[in-house]
Amino acid sequence: MNTTASLPPINALTLVQSASLSHLVADSIEEMILGGTLRPGVRLNEVTLAQQFGISRGPLREALSMLEGSGLITQEKNRSAHVRQISLAEAADIYDVRAGLDAAAGRLLAQRISDEQLQTLRVMTSAMHKVQPDDVDRFHELNLRFHDTIVAMTGNAVLIDQYRKLCKLLVLFRRRNLMAPMAIPMFAEEHATIVDFIAERDGMGAAEALFAHAQGGKMRMMKDGEM
Repeated sequence: MNTTASLPPINALTLVQSASLSHLVADSIEEMILGGTLRPGVRLNEVTLAQQFGISRGPLREALSMLEGSGLITQEKNRSAHVRQISLAEAADIYDVRAGLDAAAGRLLAQRISDEQLQTLRVMTSAMHKVQPDDVDRFHELNLRFHDTIVAMTGNAVLIDQYRKLCKLLVLFRRRNLMAPMAIPMFAEEHATIVDFIAERDGMGAAEALFAHAQGGKMRMMKDGEM
């Protein structure tokens, strides 16, 4: 005799819709965090967010769990969630790991870059040289795009995923650590040198230049953080 209790049928479409909704909400909250609408340390009120997105708290909690997994928020046992705050020491550790990934990306890309990809990087460094010294936000945008492009061009999915996760965490810290206007010409030249190494298919040179560039950013950050 089969004594196993019968389970109610699972509606696959309902599961898919719920999962998709949670991902959409997670993406929206992530944009709010990275865009500065939700600042580091801010408490995420479930009731308010559920009303804002017009959803029940179930999908919202799934979304928050995704964001906790990516490191953008922290949740406590009582389900209270906050946008993560990155300390100076944590940011320094992230910079060290990211510097290694930058170096790996430069080494890999130098081995396989196409003429079209090289031209893309040249256009980007040319745009950096044209940025006015007082336009820090514009240069910051180009800088992030330049490094992300190098990583993306490697085609290494693991490298790309890990690099972008670290960059998102650094956004939470960088909002108070923008570069000084007088440093823009120097940074533009450093980027041009990196592209020169890649163009010469010099993997070691590109790796060393990218590593040094990232470490320079870390040192400037540490100096500013101690002021």
